[in-house]
Amino acid sequence: MTEAVLLVGGQGTRLRPVTVNTPKPMVPAAGVPFLAHQIARAAAAGVTHIVMATCYLAEVFEPYFGDGSAFGVHLEYVVEDEPLGTGGAIRNAAELLTSGPDEPVLVFNGDILTGLDIRGLVESHTAAEADVSLHLVRVADPRAFGLVPTDSESRVLAFTEKPQTPEEIVTDQINAGCYVFRRSVIDAIPAGRPVSVERETFPDLLAAGAKLYGKTEDTYWLDLGKPESFVQASADLVRGVVASPAVPGPRGEALILPGATVAEGAKLSGGTVVGAGARIETGAVVKGSIVLDGAVVAADAVVHASLVGARATVGARTVVDGAVIGDDALVGADNELRSGARVWCEAELPDAALRFSSDR
Repeated sequence: MTEAVLLVGGQGTRLRPVTVNTPKPMVPAAGVPFLAHQIARAAAAGVTHIVMATCYLAEVFEPYFGDGSAFGVHLEYVVEDEPLGTGGAIRNAAELLTSGPDEPVLVFNGDILTGLDIRGLVESHTAAEADVSLHLVRVADPRAFGLVPTDSESRVLAFTEKPQTPEEIVTDQINAGCYVFRRSVIDAIPAGRPVSVERETFPDLLAAGAKLYGKTEDTYWLDLGKPESFVQASADLVRGVVASPAVPGPRGEALILPGATVAEGAKLSGGTVVGAGARIETGAVVKGSIVLDGAVVAADAVVHASLVGARATVGARTVVDGAVIGDDALVGADNELRSGARVWCEAELPDAALRFSSDR
C-alpha cells in the first residue's frame, strides 16, 4: 500500500521524569512501548515499510523493534546527529524510501494517539491528486496548536501556529500530526539543516500554489506530551476506547502483565496497567493508572490517574492523585501527592513528609 516515516526524535521534556531513562515513544502505555501501538495500527492499515526518524536515545529503538517483522512491517532507522525539526527529519528519512515521485508517503508523529482511518486518509489524498494531505481535528481550545482553516472543498487556506490573539483564531481545526506527502514534495525539502514543516514547508507550499488538503475526522485524538495525557491514553487503550492490535490482553478495567501480583482485596479499575513483577498489596486502590515493572503499591494506598515508575514504591496509606513517580523512587507511608506533583527518579520521600490536607 504505502510507505511511512515515523517521527520519534523528541526528548519528551514535558513528561520528565518519566523520560529521564526512556525516550517518550518507548514509555509503556497499555503494557507495551507506546510506539508499538503506532506501528501496529499503521501495519493494520496496510503500511508495509516504515522509516523511523530518531534522535534522542536513538539506541533503544532497534533492540526492541528489530526489523519490524514481528509487527508485519519492514522497519528501518535513521539517526539525526543534531535535531533537524519535523521537516528536516522527514527529509533525512527520505534517503531510505523506495516510493516513486508521485507515490504517497505517510508521515506521523510518535507521540499522538488517534483513531484516524489511516487507509482512508491515503485514499482521499490519492483521489484528490494532492501534494500534501493533513489530518485535522476540532478542539475546544485551539490556542496551543497550529490552526488549519479549509474551504468548502477541503483545500487548506492558511497555517497559523499557536495563535496569540482572538483575531487569529479563525477555526477550531488543528494540525493533528499525521500527513500524506507526495514523495517529490519530501525530496524538495532542504537537506542537512533544521526545517519545520509547520512553519516553513507548509506555508511555502501554500504560497507556491501547491494542492494541500485537510481531512477533518471526528475521531479519538490525544497529544501525549503531558503526563496526564499519557496516563489517559494508556487507560483508554486498555479499556478499548481507542483500538490497538498491540494491547497484550483483552480489553477491560485492568491489564495485569505476567509476573505481577495483585493481593486479594486490592481494587484495580479505570484501565489500570500493572507491569511485570509489580506488586499491589491488600487494600490498595489503583484507578486509571500505570504501574510500571517491579513497582510496589503498598497496603491501603490509593493511586489515581498517575504513573508509578519502574521499581518505585508507594508506601502504605499514601495517596497519589494525578502525579508522576520516577523510576526507583521511594515514597514513604502516609504521604499525599496531588495533581501535577513529580517525584524524581531515585528520590526518597520519608513517611508523612508531604500532604495537601490535614492529617486529622
